[in-house]
Parts: sequence; C-alpha cells; structure tokens
Amino acid sequence: MFRNLSLRTKITLWVGAVLGTLVILTYVIFFYVSNAVLMNRLQNDLVELVLRNCDEIEYVTEIPETGPSGDTELYIVCGDGYLQVEDDFLHAVNGMTTALYRADGTLLYGENPIVQALTPEERKDFRDAQITKKRIDGITWFIYDRALTGDGLEGLFLRGMVASVQGQVELNSILRTLMMILPLLLLLGLPIGYVIADRSLAPVRQIIGTAARINAGDDLKQRIGLEEGGDEIHQMAHAFDEMFNRLELVFEEERQFTSDASHELRTPLSVILAQCQMALEEDLTPEEYRDALRLIGRQGTRMSRLIEDMLQISRLEQRPERFEKCPFDISHMINELCEDMELIREKEITLSYEIEPGIRLSGNEDLLRRMAANLISNAYHYGNANGHIDVRLRRCDADHVLLEVKDDGIGISKEDQEKIFRRFYQADAARTSANSGLGLYMVRQIAQLHGGTVRVESETGKGSLFSVELPCQPAKTLASGEVRDPG
Repeated sequence: MFRNLSLRTKITLWVGAVLGTLVILTYVIFFYVSNAVLMNRLQNDLVELVLRNCDEIEYVTEIPETGPSGDTELYIVCGDGYLQVEDDFLHAVNGMTTALYRADGTLLYGENPIVQALTPEERKDFRDAQITKKRIDGITWFIYDRALTGDGLEGLFLRGMVASVQGQVELNSILRTLMMILPLLLLLGLPIGYVIADRSLAPVRQIIGTAARINAGDDLKQRIGLEEGGDEIHQMAHAFDEMFNRLELVFEEERQFTSDASHELRTPLSVILAQCQMALEEDLTPEEYRDALRLIGRQGTRMSRLIEDMLQISRLEQRPERFEKCPFDISHMINELCEDMELIREKEITLSYEIEPGIRLSGNEDLLRRMAANLISNAYHYGNANGHIDVRLRRCDADHVLLEVKDDGIGISKEDQEKIFRRFYQADAARTSANSGLGLYMVRQIAQLHGGTVRVESETGKGSLFSVELPCQPAKTLASGEVRDPG
C-alpha cells in the first residue's frame, strides 16, 4: 500500500515520522536533563538555606528585653547562656526544613520530618558540609549538615532536609507543558512538510508532464524549461532538456537519413525497373540489350555501394566497440593505399604522395584505410580533368599525426563546408554518379571514433584541402620488451 502512495505523501509521512521521533527523543532527553538540573538546584537551594540560617543563630549570656530589630526572638538555654534564634527562620521553605541539633543527636529546635525513619546512630551521624541521601518509602531525601562556629556554639549542628519530590513537582509541571506543546508542533509540522514537499516536487511534476506530452504527441520540441537552479532537481531537469535536445537531433537525423536513403535508392531502382520493362516490352538489338544490362549493372553497383556504406555507418554508430584497435604502422598503410589508388587515373588526374616513414598509432586499420580511401576518392570525384591530388602524412607533434589530402578541383563554397559532412549531402548537386554522399560523413565518424578531428579548407574553383588529425599512440610493449605489430 505504501508503494502506491504519491511521493509527496511519502515525504510527508517520513517527515511526520522523523518529527514524531524527534518529539519523543526531545521529551526523553528533556526529562533526564531537567531532572538532573532540578535535583542539583534543589540541593543548592538546601545548602543556601542552611548556610543562611546558620548566620541567624547567636550565643548570648543574658536575654535582652527586646531584639535589636524589634522582631520576636526565641532563646534556648545552652550551657551558661542562651541561643538567640528568630522564631521563624527554621520554618519550612519550599518544602525544605531545618533543625538545630546537639552533637549527641538531641533536637533543640526545628522540624525533622524523617526523624522517625532514622536510627539512633543516623540521628547523630552529622557530616559537616556534606549532602547525603536517604531513601525512605520510595522517596529520596537530601540531608545537609553544617557545624555552627563561634563562641558558645561548639558542638551544635544545623541539619537541612528536603524530599526529591519537591523537584519532581516542578519537573512534572514543565513536562505537562511540553506534552501540550510538542504534539502541537508535530501537528503543525505535518502540513508544513506537505507544503514543502509539494513545492519541492513541482519541478518533478513538470518533468513528468513534459515527458507525457512528448510521448502522447510525438513532439520532441517540448522542453521542461525550469528556471536556473543549482539543486539536484534543477540539474535533473536541465539534463532531461539536454537529452531531449539530443533525441530531437537524433530523430531528425534518422528521419532525414530515412528520407535521403529512400530517395537515393529510389532513383537507381527506378532506372533498373524501367530498363527491365523496356527490355521485356520492346524488340531490341543485341547491342541495345547490352547497353540496358550495363546500365542496370551500374545502378546495381551504386545501390550495393550505398547499402554497404549505410551498414558500415550503422555499425560505427551503434556498436563502435566491435572495431578492435591495435598498434600498426599507418605510414606503411597509407603508402600502400596511395600506390593502389595512383593507378585509377580517373579524368587523367595525377596522384602524388609524401609519407613520413615509421609513424605508428593505435586504431582500427581497416577503418582508417577506409577513411583515407574516401578522402582520396572524393578528391578524384570532384577534381578537374588533368588535375592533381597531393597526399601527405606527417607528425604534427609528439602526440599527433596529420593526414592531408589536397586537390585542385571545383572547391567548396563557405556555406557548404560544414554541410558536406552530413549524410547524403553533395555540394555539387548537379553531378550524378556512383558517389553515395556518405563518404565524408563516414570520414568524420571514423576520425571521431579514434579521438581525432577533420577540417576542410577550400575555395570555389581552386580546390580543397582535407586535414585529419589523430592521436599518435606508441605500440604496446610486451613483457619481453618486444613490440607487437599487428599490421
């Protein structure tokens, strides 16, 4: 049942439970602390009363007619003189009583409510300036004795007594007040906790509402849009907004990819179907049949290359970890690639290359070969007849290697230089060829997979320079000290 409650209600109940626990702990702690404080104060008051009364007892040799202040005084025979005592100073004060004793336990004046409970030995067991405890009938009594000093007062003691219940009366009064106040605080805390939980969870409800609207309406432009804040909920909301931005971008890219792929596949497929229909419906010469088959073959090759590139991109994006990275000699790989592609001679374009030897890095050799081949193929595709392609590989510093592919072809306009790395984008839209429009997109993906970057510098009509910078990592050293070269 508790699981089905709203988070707001759960927080309120937890707050109530915590407050209730705190109320009980406060009550218990207050009880013990207050009891100790009151008992200590009760004993201090007893000592103060006894000391004050000690100062009120004097020894005189004869009884004057009236007291020095005109008050009524009591005179008790003591030896050859008298003890002059005010008639009211030994009365009970706040439950505390005092009594005047001889050292042999004889009561001279005052009141001792527990005298019957004391043994003869205890009655004359005076401990000067000490507080002793005596438990009688379940009640603890504090007893304080003080020896009188002065002429004629030798052998006299003043004993003060008070029951601990005197402090309990005050403590009970305080506890009764707490019993009324603390539950009220608890009752006030619950609605306050509910309001705080409600306000704190308002952004969460906003997040839920935004997610629900996106789910219901397939509108990825919806955003939570919380104001700036540094708490965890605001951080979560901003993270969700960033995620929604990313999802919107991914869905838009996927939607565009689907649209572009359909468009790119529709054209060669339409050509193939048209040629097949013509070949089946019309009487053609053998040469015309061969031309139709060659056209079908070219379009099939274009579709095959497009599908292969799409599958490769899908593997790059969805499972990049499947491409194993190993140390290899990239200088040797680029040199071999250039030797092979030099033979293409498309449009009588000349390929030259300058490769710094011995450069090693850790990566996927097949992917990096594909990246370099795409750059060179792109240079052939957009190069001018009888033009030139220059390929360079060198270290740009101790930790990075730079691959450059330069051509003197048609170039790329400023506004197209960022777009050319998109899927299916071709700066020269008028050209129709086997080029899938995925080559440069794949170049950037492969470079990013290896922690590298791709840049382009170009001017319309003057050619382009593509630069790929990759981290150059040394080959892994075996325990024997030999270097493994998987390439």
